[in-house]
Amino acid sequence: MCIRPIGSVEKCGYQVSNSTVLDLRSFCEQKMNKYSAGVEMQDQKIISKDFDFAFGTWRVKHRRLKERLVACQDWEEFDGMSETRPVLGGNGNIEDNLLNFPSGPYRAIAIRDFDPSDRTWAIWWLSANNPHQLDVPVIGKFANGEGAFFANEVIDGTPVRVRFLWLRTGTSSPRWEQAMSDDGGETWETNWTMDFERA
Repeated sequence: MCIRPIGSVEKCGYQVSNSTVLDLRSFCEQKMNKYSAGVEMQDQKIISKDFDFAFGTWRVKHRRLKERLVACQDWEEFDGMSETRPVLGGNGNIEDNLLNFPSGPYRAIAIRDFDPSDRTWAIWWLSANNPHQLDVPVIGKFANGEGAFFANEVIDGTPVRVRFLWLRTGTSSPRWEQAMSDDGGETWETNWTMDFERA
């Protein structure tokens, strides 16, 4: 789930260039062409269960760095709610989020889509504050109950590697973490954690 915004509610969400929108359009067109050609008929028998642990309604405890990639040690904590339901016959899901930022409530959704051909997930973040802008998707997969997803972005003029981790997915209290790297992934700074418990 792509939760990259920081700061006030008005500043939440990074602007996405037209090229990113075109990349998403190209991605969708490629998927449709593969379906039309019947290439994925066999793959469609594969229904991923990776995110089944997330289905339902959750209370969420957020912990977030106030600033990123500047050696900040000042964290803020707040709560929220999250609800996830399957779509696309099980190979996709939508996560609806309410985050109670210190500066005010914030709503957004995560959109996840599974590609059976290589068993990877793409995850987009759509903010209510920027309703026509999708973040660059993080892409990755699960192994041994843990998910790792990556994207390359440019933030404030600096190339940044973004990483999402889903941990403890086999327990009643899964955890999501976001980290960023400005040295190509040599070192990572975790800047956001979310701990879930059933509502």
